[in-house]
Amino acid sequence: MIETFRLHQLLRETVSAPYRCLVTRPTGAAIRSRIEEALADSACITALLDFAEVEVIDFSCADEVIAKLVLAQHTSSGPYVVLQGLTEPQLEAVEHVLNHRRLAVAALREQPARPALLGCADDDTRQAFTTLCEDGATDPDSLASRIGWSRERAAAALEMLTSLRLARFLDGTVRPVPVP
Repeated sequence: MIETFRLHQLLRETVSAPYRCLVTRPTGAAIRSRIEEALADSACITALLDFAEVEVIDFSCADEVIAKLVLAQHTSSGPYVVLQGLTEPQLEAVEHVLNHRRLAVAALREQPARPALLGCADDDTRQAFTTLCEDGATDPDSLASRIGWSRERAAAALEMLTSLRLARFLDGTVRPVPVP
């Protein structure tokens, strides 16, 4: 199950002002708190943060909303965090924060929605992520065969994907994070 959080709507409900800019650390903390409260009562597998209709997100708000939410979900084994609807200027702030904190997240960037890896990851992890998203569930032997890697290299990349919570281990295979 996927639970979608429309950030422009949360912003409007949290900060009683008509603007559509996610700026300042207190605003980001308030938005993140609302999301965490909703996730506490949810059995969803994926928390989809939808940035459509958000005009701007600054570094401090990206850190408060995205980085801290991703960190919290890592430690609690909560839902996977996926981003959607980011514009190029927003992407810059998000990438900066994720790289600074050595985090990564999946983002839906195109139509049809195909996940892209944002943030801190090495080339092998990025290639394994792309292959996993294109081809579906895999194991180290299958991934190694598809890409032309050793089994050990493929296993290490898949392990990194699961540790970054960009993929999940289920029924003996590694699968992409569930997205709409």
